[in-house]
This record gives sequence, structure tokens and C-alpha cells, in this order.
Amino acid sequence: MNGFDFKEIQEKISHSFRPWQRSFQFWVRATNIYTGYKVCQLRVSWVKDAKKQEQMWESQHEQAADKIYFMCSDLGGFFLKIAQLLAKPDMAPAAWVRKLVTLCDQAPATPFGAVQRVLEEELGQTIDEIFETFDEKPLGSASIAQVHKARVKGNKMDVVVKVQHPGIEKLMMTDIRNLQLFALYVQRTDIKFDLYSITKEMETQIGYEFDFKREANAMERIRHFLYENNKKSPVIVPRALRDTVTKKVLVMEYINGIPILSLGDEMARRGINPHGKIAEAAKQNILTSLSRAYGQMILKSGFFHADPHPGNILICDGPEVALLDYGQVKELSDNLRLGYANLVIDIADNNASRVAQSFRELGLHTVAKCENEQQELLRLAQTLFDTKMPAGQTVLQPFADDSSIKKIAVEAFPEELFSVLRTVVLLRGLSVGMGVNYSCAEQWRSMAEEALLASGRLTRDVKRTSRRRASIRSLRAGH
Repeated sequence: MNGFDFKEIQEKISHSFRPWQRSFQFWVRATNIYTGYKVCQLRVSWVKDAKKQEQMWESQHEQAADKIYFMCSDLGGFFLKIAQLLAKPDMAPAAWVRKLVTLCDQAPATPFGAVQRVLEEELGQTIDEIFETFDEKPLGSASIAQVHKARVKGNKMDVVVKVQHPGIEKLMMTDIRNLQLFALYVQRTDIKFDLYSITKEMETQIGYEFDFKREANAMERIRHFLYENNKKSPVIVPRALRDTVTKKVLVMEYINGIPILSLGDEMARRGINPHGKIAEAAKQNILTSLSRAYGQMILKSGFFHADPHPGNILICDGPEVALLDYGQVKELSDNLRLGYANLVIDIADNNASRVAQSFRELGLHTVAKCENEQQELLRLAQTLFDTKMPAGQTVLQPFADDSSIKKIAVEAFPEELFSVLRTVVLLRGLSVGMGVNYSCAEQWRSMAEEALLASGRLTRDVKRTSRRRASIRSLRAGH
């Protein structure tokens, strides 16, 4: 046999060709989906009946949903993150949401033998030496890692052990570079929005997710901020066990709760009417807690958890909210944080005349293609950075012909601001999914003022507006 292991050589060759295979699959499938929509757009332009047009688009969405589902399911990895972004009831077609929401927590699990090898290589001890018990079946598997429940020897503490999927980093970087090329093509031919900068920021943020030491530090920093600046933190943040953290392994305290997507089922199990007053109050409390935590993190600290998709949110007794997974965090410069605070106030006050100035401060460059530029800029700001849905709407269509994004070309979008946009969009998806329409800008307004006041940048106009709003509130209260 001359010392050759044919199976091992075959596996190495297969592994080296895997990125090329994934790239080929992505381009074939993405081109097919994109072409389907362009053909449908052409066919619809020949039809005058509005109802018939709507039926044609609905049929196209159903076909595309199946194709996107199988692409994300088959390729896994980074494309499961794409499924999380698309499976939101406020922006994506309903057909997409119905199909893709099932993928959010269904990444293929790594076999236990491979998990054990990673754990023991990283921690330098056997599983039996570290843990009293270790559940071989994972609690869940996501795009980068999977988690197992265990109990640490000595202190009898239940923990969650997060273990990185072997070889996932190289594959995900291949995926995102393919997406960048696709984004460049689409923004040059069809959508006048700086999609490429967004994908560059995604590349940076996802690159950080492969370092669990960084994640543990981020989790501790956010935990300290929220617990120190509130009598009671608006969200529960788990603690990391510092002696069992490496680049590919993270051990943290176990938090008992139910996934937010299972809230309706849990209410039904307890005999609570999901549309009754008790359920509505619980949903309001959950969203208020989440929104308050994010307002404080973004506007006061500038360092925030940037991935509030449903799989990272647990509902505990109370109902208290636990925020999990600190792989995606973002730190804003003071200029960007305070510039965003100004924009929050503009949106909360419906101040169309100031939005253009706030956009310029943030480095967000736009070109108007309409007459009422100020109002369209305000609409664009609301679409990008507020959770409130227009009256009577449950789905935003940012790329429709009458949307603000079509009327206002976004030629430059700061990469650093993408995490704020993504966070707001995910919060909006949660609120729409729970049937609660609220404005994060209105809720965050006072926090924005406090941040600007602390920096000495609160302008006289904003102070005057604040006093006027306070007077209006007091008059309403008097009536």
C-alpha cells in the first residue's frame, strides 16, 4: 500500500474542490431566481388588470420561495443567515416567509464524534474530565456552531457548550464573496442602492463570529453595561465561564426559556387566548424590553448586540427576555452614534426638513429623482431606521416602483451603519410577527436626547421641540 490512504486523499481532494462546487451552485441558482423575476416583471407590464398582476406576482413569489429554500437548505452555512434575513414578515413576500422561517434554526448538526474532537483539542482535556454530564444531542445547530447542554464538574452548574462546525469559516467566506459579486451586478443593473457596502460589512461582522473569545468579551461588556445602568436590566445576558473559552469553544450559563417563535404555542398550551388582553400585554412587554435594551446599547453605549433574529431570543418567566449569541456585535464611533441620535429625533418628530442634514452627517449619500425630496427622504429614513409600519400595511416593499428607495437613489451607505439598519429591520420583523405596531424612534427619542445632551451636542432646536412635545403630552394628560 506504500503508506497511501486512498480514502484520506479522496477526502482532501473533495474538500479542496468544495468551494468551487458551492460557487457554481450559487451562481446557477441565483441567476435562475433573478431571471424568473425579470421575466415576470416583463409579463406583468403587458397586463393592465391590477388583480391579474397581483396573482402573477404571487405565483412568482411561490416559485421563487421554493428555489430560495432549497438553495439555502442545500448549501447551508452563510445561506442560513440569508434565510434569517429574508424570513421576515415586514419586508419579504409572504410566500418567502412561510417557506424560509422553518430554516432559521435547522442547520445540519455536526456529528458528535467531530464535536468531541474539537472540544478536546481546544480545551486540552477529555469531555469526562470537564463535564459531569454532556448531552450528545444538540439543543440547536446554527450556521457557524451548534450548542449542547452539559453540567460542569464541581459546581453542578448547567451550562450551554457552543462548538464551531469544523471547516465552516472557509466555506462561509467563499459564500459571502459570491454574494458581493451578485450585489455589484444587481445594484448596477436594477436597484440603485449601495448593496456592495452592506455585503462588505457583513463580511467583516461574520469574520468576527469565528472567534469565540471575542464573543465572550462582548457578552461580558454588554452584560456589565446593561446591569450597571439599570435597576433591572431590560434583558437577561448569560455569563461566560472564562476558564472554558477558546477560539472555537464557548461555555456559558444555561438559561431556561422558550424560543420567541414558540410563544403562541406556549400560550395556547397554558389556555391563554393569543389575541386576548393578557397575551397582548405580554407581547408589548417583550417588545418594550428588547427595544429599550437596544436603544440604550446603540445610543448610549455605541456597543451593541447586532443579531436580534428570533432564534437568539428566549422568553423566560415574567415574561423576561433573554438575549443570546453575541457573535455579531458592533461598536459605533461617537460621531456615528450621535449622528444616528439626531436621525432618531428627526424620525420621531416627522421632521422632514432635518433628515437630509442627518443623512449627510452619517455619510449616507442620496440623489433625489422626485419633486418632494424632503418628504421622500423622511419616508426613506422611516423605511430604513424605524420599526413602525405605515397604517394598513404589514409588508414593506422597498423595491416597488413607488417606494422611497426607487425615488431616492442611495449611492453611498456607510458600512458601519449596516448593523444598525439590520437590527432595526429585525426588530420590525419581530413586532410585525407579534402583531404589535410600534415606533422604535419614538421610544428611543428620549435616549437620543440624553446621548446628545451628555456629549454637549443637543441643539437649541431639538431642546425647543422636546419642551413643546412635553407640553403637548401634559395637556393631553390634563384632558
